[in-house]
Amino acid sequence: MNPANPYQWVEEYEAKLADLKQKSEDLTENVAAASATVTSKDGAVTVTVGPNGGLQNLQLGHRAIELGGPRLTALILETARKAQKQAATQVLELFKPLGEGTEAYQMVSDSIPDDEVDEDTDPYDEIDDEPEPAPAPPASTPAATPQPAPVRGRRRADDDDDDDDNPW
Repeated sequence: MNPANPYQWVEEYEAKLADLKQKSEDLTENVAAASATVTSKDGAVTVTVGPNGGLQNLQLGHRAIELGGPRLTALILETARKAQKQAATQVLELFKPLGEGTEAYQMVSDSIPDDEVDEDTDPYDEIDDEPEPAPAPPASTPAATPQPAPVRGRRRADDDDDDDDNPW
């Protein structure tokens, strides 16, 4: 760039702005279309999340019924976490041409968890297979005792006597 030629400087600046605008439009379009779909190892659960990690779809396979509530819950959550991490990584890659090296890029990058779940671990291992004990039946309540008759309000004559004691 020649600082002595202001027209050249303006042209280069306009070219940079046009490039930035195109990258911004591409980012907006691609992020809106970004999603991640993950299926559990056993095929019982398939989860799709959007670019913000929000659940878009949940499909339960035939094996899901066999798992029981606690195991199915654990599998859904684990599969959703994997899908959310994939979606976040995808959004970060889309953001790279526009923001790499910026604080915003670093903030988005830092928000993606580093810890990978070991593929050899089974999310079912964390679930206690023992059913919860049934709640104890309520203790029998004794028969209702008769209540004394309600006390009726004071008579008007009694109210006149009390006025002398109350200064208000």
